[in-house]
Amino acid sequence: VQLQASGGGLVQPGGSLRLSCAASGYYAIGWFRQAPGMGRKGVSCISSRDGITYYADSVKGRFTISRDNAKNTVYLQMDSLNPEDTAVYYCATAVMSKTLKYGTTCSMGDYWGQGTLVTVSS
Repeated sequence: VQLQASGGGLVQPGGSLRLSCAASGYYAIGWFRQAPGMGRKGVSCISSRDGITYYADSVKGRFTISRDNAKNTVYLQMDSLNPEDTAVYYCATAVMSKTLKYGTTCSMGDYWGQGTLVTVSS
């Protein structure tokens, strides 16, 4: 499985960026981020074919995940960015589940690519 994230950069608070993940094969794909001095956390995930999505509470309403299977690409549209979104963003295969108690959850799978740095600063 090959995964390649791109699209990071420097953006001002309130701005937008779109990350892309070129992913070989049909897997659930997730975006995970790691801020300086922090552990890696899940941001958003999307299932392989039926469009089920997951968002961390911190990005709900601001980030949108989508995929184009014809292009083997998963996107993360990030709007209303704030400095707390500053991190290295990784795309990875994801393990998704859905339960009545916890709703849809997502964790990192076995494969991930090099990250792309997103810096939100004025």
